[in-house]
Amino acid sequence: VLFLFCAALTEHKILFLSSSYQRLTDACRALLALMFPLKYSFTYVPILPAQLLEVLSTPTPFIIGVHSVFQPETQELLDVVIADLDGGTVNVPECVHISLLPEPLLQQTREALSMVLDPELEVADLAFPPSTISASSLKMQDKEIRAVFLRLFAQLLQGYRWCLHIIRIHPEPVIRFHKVR
Repeated sequence: VLFLFCAALTEHKILFLSSSYQRLTDACRALLALMFPLKYSFTYVPILPAQLLEVLSTPTPFIIGVHSVFQPETQELLDVVIADLDGGTVNVPECVHISLLPEPLLQQTREALSMVLDPELEVADLAFPPSTISASSLKMQDKEIRAVFLRLFAQLLQGYRWCLHIIRIHPEPVIRFHKVR
């Protein structure tokens, strides 16, 4: 999930394959939800009809879901990250380089996600674990996952004001990013 998240943030082509239309829609929507507060501004098609498979060879980034019946047609795509939801694999072509999160943030995010998804890991090594470990409800787990990613964005974007440059030669000041910083 973190790999697909980084691929979406760095504007790569992402293709989801599954035999379930519900799973395709849920995966595409989940990836967009994880990007909050940012908005994905490229092509987004949760279920691509068979007649439009040529869209997969466009040069622009996208998040598209395709039924797994059409998997042979997707094998020739050289620059597309393919996530097989049925098999649980992510295939990244050799020509595609995806930048991951900076190292302290990547490890912290992985640990936080594993604590949300499998809370028993926190006390697995204790000699005398507590007797009650309550698993979160699905609704609460959803909120905890969103909080992990929101915290990640807050850590990534903290200090952005140091990169702002105010130009005051216009009647109204203009704020721009200083490209050197």
